[in-house]
Amino acid sequence: MTGTGDRAHWDEVYESRDEGAVSWFQSEPQPSLELIERHGGGKAASVIDIGGGASRLAEALLASGYRDLSILDISEAALARTRKRLASLADRVGFIVADVTTWKPARHWDVWHDRAVMHFLVSESGQAAYRRAMLAATVPGSVAIIGTFAPDGPERCSGLPVRRWSADDLLDFFAPEFSLLDTRRHRHETPGGGTQSFEFAVLRRV
Repeated sequence: MTGTGDRAHWDEVYESRDEGAVSWFQSEPQPSLELIERHGGGKAASVIDIGGGASRLAEALLASGYRDLSILDISEAALARTRKRLASLADRVGFIVADVTTWKPARHWDVWHDRAVMHFLVSESGQAAYRRAMLAATVPGSVAIIGTFAPDGPERCSGLPVRRWSADDLLDFFAPEFSLLDTRRHRHETPGGGTQSFEFAVLRRV
């Protein structure tokens, strides 16, 4: 995860808690995987997962036949978990340790995916920096799949405040460079037995 909360905060989270003990854990990365496969342009597409340090999305994409994958996360500890879990397959993934709000992308991707970061950016300056990074990392035709806490979702996560977004809010924020392709409401069941409302917006860069 990246954004509100510094590297030390997130390293401590991943070093002190088991994988299944964090509220955002998913054994099956849905609806992210479905939305990437539906809108991402095929298995040859390049995909970057923003804040996806310990997520299982990378191995799900590898298993589906994707080969150009990158994960960006502020936490080296989170990325280390995925490297260990992937074992020899880790060489097929690009690992980027960075805060997305200060990151300078060195290339472009066809698919920008984020289920972890956008809702932690509560300041306008942080949100603007995220937008600049997304524009720098994509080109016309690229797809951005962004999942955030929905308007009826949690107000805090991991001890930090969050900003809740609707799909229309996300479109308004990223327009006019992006248009809306699809939306999805998702009820995430946490490992502790709770439920969190997420809203996904699938945006295409025009």
